[in-house]
Amino acid sequence: MQTSPAAQELEAQFEQYRGELTAHCYRMLASPFEAEDAVQETFIRAWRAIDRFEGRAQLRSWLYKIATNVCLDMLSGRERRARPMDLGPSREPVEESLNSLPEATWVQPIPDPAVVAESNETIRLALVAALQHLPPRQRAVLILCEVLRWKAGEVAELLDTSVASVNSALQRARATLEESKLDLADASRSVDKADAELLARYVEAFEQYDMDALVALIQEDATQSMPPFDMWLRGRDDIFAWWYGPGIGCKGSKMIPTVSANGAPAFGQYKPSETGSGYDPWALQVLEIEDGKIVELTFFLETETLFPLFGLPARIDS
Repeated sequence: MQTSPAAQELEAQFEQYRGELTAHCYRMLASPFEAEDAVQETFIRAWRAIDRFEGRAQLRSWLYKIATNVCLDMLSGRERRARPMDLGPSREPVEESLNSLPEATWVQPIPDPAVVAESNETIRLALVAALQHLPPRQRAVLILCEVLRWKAGEVAELLDTSVASVNSALQRARATLEESKLDLADASRSVDKADAELLARYVEAFEQYDMDALVALIQEDATQSMPPFDMWLRGRDDIFAWWYGPGIGCKGSKMIPTVSANGAPAFGQYKPSETGSGYDPWALQVLEIEDGKIVELTFFLETETLFPLFGLPARIDS
């Protein structure tokens, strides 16, 4: 079925906002897959209501209003997504500490090309997780005011509420976020030449399972988590105890660099196959670097969905 030139032009206008709308929906929902669904639903609702669109409003603002309401609908009556460290204290590095929780429990990573570049500083994993502590409408107000820099009057119009209500919600949201000791202005830490060298050394050391080399790269009080398991570890000693204990199957792994995840370096990790031939997907590793050291390692184990999203092969042949 062919579409009219006018319809094609409108579709093109919608598409130019896909990246920033995806970033907005991801901050609200903490899942790249749900964010994509939300943007598609936004375009469907916009298309159906285009005859009621008044030119006085900018198309961008109108789409944000629809997208925000789509997200609020999706969040209605639902538990927040989290990271393992949000659910309890660090655990002992033993297999008995493992407890798998459903996919809907977790904040998931998003590849940077899926969102506009200027959004990278506000999609950091820790920051997106902190936003999930806010009730959905407070979350929307904070994102619209603090990230997108909308005026309170604009947000009030978008949410069909009063300026006083927006300012009150913003104040409460800021107070909650301050408790998490995270700053929305936290700049994305781009990988510079020194960090790129550090990452190259890490990949080589991890593939060789050279703990002596890794000591120099991983900060002493670093953390590690492995969604969908709720166990997380604090401290390099516990991390290495896991790697040489229950996680010994990772020895001999191969690493493939991929696009950044939430503004942080990411790699596809493939473990030696139990068949004795090739390497099977194991984890999307996302690394946080500060002051020349790796301070956080997240091993996202849901490779069936995440590897295609990040453009990683299904397996590596010998």
